[in-house]
Amino acid sequence: MIPIPVVVCVVGGWCVIYLGDVLLRSSSALKSSYEDWLAANGLSLSPFHVRWQTGLLNRLFAKWGRWKPRFLYHWFNLGMVFGVVAMFGSIILLTKTLMQTLAQMMTDSPEGSNEQMLQVVVPGVNLPVSQLAYFFIAILISGVIHEIGHGVAAVREQVRFNGFGMFIFIIYPGAFVDLFTTHLQLISPVQQLRIFCAGVWHNFVVGVAALAFLFLLPLFLLPFYYTGAGAVITEVTEGSAASGARGLFVGDLVTHLEDCPVRSVEDWHACIKDISHRPQTGYCIHTATLQQARSPSRVYKRLGGTLECCSNNSLTDICFSYSNNLESRLHACLPARKTIDSSHTCRTNMDCQKDFVPNLCVVPSLENQTRLIRVRHQPQMDMLFVGYPPHLQFAVSLTNFVPRYRFLHFDLPVVIETFCKYLVSLSGALAVINAVPCFALDGQWMLTSFLEATLSCLIVEKQNRELLGFFILLAGSVLLASNVALGLWMVTAR
Repeated sequence: MIPIPVVVCVVGGWCVIYLGDVLLRSSSALKSSYEDWLAANGLSLSPFHVRWQTGLLNRLFAKWGRWKPRFLYHWFNLGMVFGVVAMFGSIILLTKTLMQTLAQMMTDSPEGSNEQMLQVVVPGVNLPVSQLAYFFIAILISGVIHEIGHGVAAVREQVRFNGFGMFIFIIYPGAFVDLFTTHLQLISPVQQLRIFCAGVWHNFVVGVAALAFLFLLPLFLLPFYYTGAGAVITEVTEGSAASGARGLFVGDLVTHLEDCPVRSVEDWHACIKDISHRPQTGYCIHTATLQQARSPSRVYKRLGGTLECCSNNSLTDICFSYSNNLESRLHACLPARKTIDSSHTCRTNMDCQKDFVPNLCVVPSLENQTRLIRVRHQPQMDMLFVGYPPHLQFAVSLTNFVPRYRFLHFDLPVVIETFCKYLVSLSGALAVINAVPCFALDGQWMLTSFLEATLSCLIVEKQNRELLGFFILLAGSVLLASNVALGLWMVTAR
């Protein structure tokens, strides 16, 4: 569910703005000066919507629209081709997303939601509050560049540019351009298509540029940070299994999870996934130690069917199972840290037959899906984690970038990396959504211009072309609305 405090703050804030606007407009003394101030600053207010428009940037747009005409001609032609492909591709993508959402609802399983390319984002629900700044800045930049594409294309096609503006709708920021409608209707359908496709084209270019920058980020930061040595911990969740005096600390460099090497954040997730799906790792212990700790009389079964041989009150000892090749399965209660710190990992007794020392491979006897994991992190001593591996996986935040100098903070690459990821996601999402042939979106005008440019010879009557376009727009609107409605339900109501 959406957090109640978030709803209260948003609704309460808009109520205050709306009531203030109503009171000022109803005041005979202040109405005239208030409305003059709004008009002078290009502001307009309505419920849950604030809009600002200016003509101060008109000369700048005129300059951009006349820069290198030959280049801009090819640039927006390329954008037109991309826009048409994106228009049809968005229908396929939304259909696939809708089918995936319905499949999840039928199976009542959250698995697979991460595989969807499009997901509804609700701040405070599936978007962490700590990352709201990234989200809003990225969506504002994506919206501004989207509208710059429309504006520059319009100037190039000799359409009068009236102004540029920004708005806030509920909590989402955005931008818009005001074009002279009469000029827009007088130009050819192909020229219209160049203008209408320019927004999604620019969003696509921004997404690709941000993705390339993200890919090359290690190279850009090479003089200050290096990668490939491990995963640096940037945050530890308070009260989690990874916190505490013997846990992980901010700035530690994780190099191994058991015998799985960790050279990057991706390795961290891959190692934990591997540990979760394979049998528990064993440790080589001297047979004399096992004979002293052997406890056949105290072994009992847990509810899950696994065996326990240590006292329930023990916080440092763990029950280990092993085989000495004479008896099928024996158990010993051993101090976990002392046992693991002085041994190497194994799978069978054969892995321990080295240097002619009589060792056996002992395996922690733990509950189902629980694992004992040794985490090597410099400069601290190894941490021993006992629990469900995903709890360790999501108890910390990590980065690939290790500072070369002490005065450098590891948060800088994280900030750049996170912002680039949001810019890729949101700019790409704007390109897809705006390309959908849906009422009130760019896709509506893209479809209309496309039908006029391609079907005027096949369907002579304009009324028939408009009817065809209406049904396509209706289907696209229903498809988009279904995705949004079911996506919101999956995020907030489940």
